[in-house]
Amino acid sequence: MAKALLGYVGGSDPRLLAEMRRLQQRVQDLESELGRIQSENDALTAAAAQHGDSLLGSMDLDVSQAEPALT
Repeated sequence: MAKALLGYVGGSDPRLLAEMRRLQQRVQDLESELGRIQSENDALTAAAAQHGDSLLGSMDLDVSQAEPALT
């Protein structure tokens, strides 16, 4: 049993090492993409806050003419 566990945990199987490297690279890629998307979201949020009043003020909504939403 101990040999089986050692072989599973401590083995230097090249396929496992290659898969681990591939997964580590994928995690790094996803983390960098997440950082990029978060900064883009922050920029869009700041722009929306800056122009929010002008965008909402430019919409002429006539509530009396509104139709019910379809469900």
